[in-house]
Amino acid sequence: MIQYALKCAEGHQFDSWFQSAAAFEKLQAAGHLACGVCGTNAVEKSLMAPRVASKSKSAPEPEQAPAPTAPTDFEKAVAALKEHVEKNSDYVGKDFVRQARDMHLGDAPERPIWGEAKPDEAKKLIEDGINVAPLPFVPTRKSN
Repeated sequence: MIQYALKCAEGHQFDSWFQSAAAFEKLQAAGHLACGVCGTNAVEKSLMAPRVASKSKSAPEPEQAPAPTAPTDFEKAVAALKEHVEKNSDYVGKDFVRQARDMHLGDAPERPIWGEAKPDEAKKLIEDGINVAPLPFVPTRKSN
């Protein structure tokens, strides 16, 4: 696995993992890479600082927590999407597939919902003409 810092034509920066350098090149050539913020397929590698292991036999320096960084455009977009979804729709959890199907069939009133579905269940919904899409975040867990 290899991690690349990527940048789209609009200037949005993000990281992604690839099986190999060749896998990145193949996906890029086929137009299968896209910016998570604006959706453009014009994605290229960005400059990265190399991670080089030291061969020094001296005592290792104690690890320090990385300095906090400002959220990226992608992180801001995901946070805004999460806030919008949680505010304007009902979280139905593992009952998502049943409720989405009931609304599609007219057995339940339509309303915006979101929840959890296994990949094969989501694929079946799509095959049946029910519009669903994966969300790039996990639900906020509420404790007692």
